[in-house]
Amino acid sequence: MIAVSLQAEKTYWIVVADESRATIYTRRAKRAPLVELLSLKNEISRKKLSEILTDRGGRSFDSFGAGRHTMAAEKADPKKHAATAFAKHIAERIGKATHDGSCRGYALIAAPRFLGMLREAVSRKCKLEPFKTVDKDVVDRDTAVLQKLIDND
Repeated sequence: MIAVSLQAEKTYWIVVADESRATIYTRRAKRAPLVELLSLKNEISRKKLSEILTDRGGRSFDSFGAGRHTMAAEKADPKKHAATAFAKHIAERIGKATHDGSCRGYALIAAPRFLGMLREAVSRKCKLEPFKTVDKDVVDRDTAVLQKLIDND
């Protein structure tokens, strides 16, 4: 009888992201060619702020006195909220893959404005630290460029 292993191949993940999209590549070894695994999109980040917000903040009375003030300043920035949620979604993918053993390690390449959000989200979902982080906005670049960024020590 021949035993067949049902366990997924263990690979290294290279996550390339910004606020609006992410591509996850895999490698069989740390310096092997990149193979695209999946692509994720954050549609909210591409919309105009006026398309996201449906109304203004409203008005409120002060707790004492006759003053009124607008509530508009109290709303959170919806684009930042969407970027944070997208970073959490990416982190969940990484966390699940490292937990089930299909991901040996991972690297993060992200736009500087998004890398901090992504690092924070990943640190909450995954105990494994990235073997490399690169703060560059190269989400739409060729895999040869990405390989150079990852392979440079």
